[in-house]
Amino acid sequence: MDRQAAGRGTEPHEVAVLVRSADELARAEEAAKLASGQHRVVDELPETKRGVVSLMTMHLAKGLEFRAVPVMACDEEVTPLQGRIASIAGESDFEEVYSTERRLLYVTCTRARDELLVTGVAPGSEFLDDLGERGLSETGWGSGGAEVRTQDAPHGA
Repeated sequence: MDRQAAGRGTEPHEVAVLVRSADELARAEEAAKLASGQHRVVDELPETKRGVVSLMTMHLAKGLEFRAVPVMACDEEVTPLQGRIASIAGESDFEEVYSTERRLLYVTCTRARDELLVTGVAPGSEFLDDLGERGLSETGWGSGGAEVRTQDAPHGA
């Protein structure tokens, strides 16, 4: 998305690549390297640096807005976060964790002002279907008018 966004007048610091957890940041870095743009992992204070694409977790992006947001690693084993699912004790906890994970993905997608790209390795997260029900779809427009495109990455990407 880095080169594509630049072609539409989006500066690198207006782009944030978002992933579910720190475990997926290496995957995001690999993608940023392939896009040949300057990037940095944001791991504490979420601030942008001119000329540099930010890579961060979904939690750090809360309350921020970017012109272009690729949300990576929306895979079945990543979103919802399997560590949280494995720690569930009862049915009510299960519903609460699932609801929280679903909201986190939705809120993450609303960080995009103009463009949103959601990617994942097949099979994708079961929550991707929910995006259409919340006004985000493959052919539609996200919150704030962000163009939404979903894309399956090659296995292992």
